[in-house]
Amino acid sequence: MNRVSFQQTLPILFGYIPLGMAFGVLFVTQLDYPWWGAPLMGITIYAGAGQILAVSLLAAHTGLLEVFIAMFVLNARHLFYGLSLLGRFKGAGLRKLYLIFGLTDETYSLLTSRPRSEDADTERRIDLRITLFNQVYWVIGCAMGALLGRAVAFDSTGIEFALVALFIVLTIEQYKALNASFPIWVGALAAGLCMAALPAEHQLIGAVVVTTVTLLVTYRLNKSAQTSQEAING
Repeated sequence: MNRVSFQQTLPILFGYIPLGMAFGVLFVTQLDYPWWGAPLMGITIYAGAGQILAVSLLAAHTGLLEVFIAMFVLNARHLFYGLSLLGRFKGAGLRKLYLIFGLTDETYSLLTSRPRSEDADTERRIDLRITLFNQVYWVIGCAMGALLGRAVAFDSTGIEFALVALFIVLTIEQYKALNASFPIWVGALAAGLCMAALPAEHQLIGAVVVTTVTLLVTYRLNKSAQTSQEAING
């Protein structure tokens, strides 16, 4: 079972290791902290874009309150992830706390697109293993990057594209699992709209809000239409 979970998380591994290394290099080269602070952030914060943003803000001597607010806004989308999976995690006990904590973009995509059986307890254990594997990959990448950044000077330009490539793969997997292109087009159009209309620091949260509202309204309209049709047929 662990082998199956490992195979399912291989796309995450190939994205998290190089991206975690990029963060580790940035951490030790821009901040005067010990190298182990990078994997420690991966364990306690576990937010790739948020961690990279925090390094940039701390390097610019930004106050901790401002860092907290910026990271909260950047990662606000994770609130929707946890809320949408509360029913699936019901009955997981204390494991539910870690399952919610570990819901990154990639983990959420994998959990919601993978095939599932009728055995809820077994599926929750698989969800837990997948979540744990993904965080381990990230922490290993952070540690490797921090150690390399201390020992070797190299040009890491372009390594951040690993995250973009990973999102592309996960989007394709979501499309194959759901066989619906509408959410993809909504997300793409929302991103384009927010890039054109909002400043850079607000584009991500703006795109998330626009996409979420659009999908919720569409779901509500479809639900109302289905209810009306059932009433007519009934």
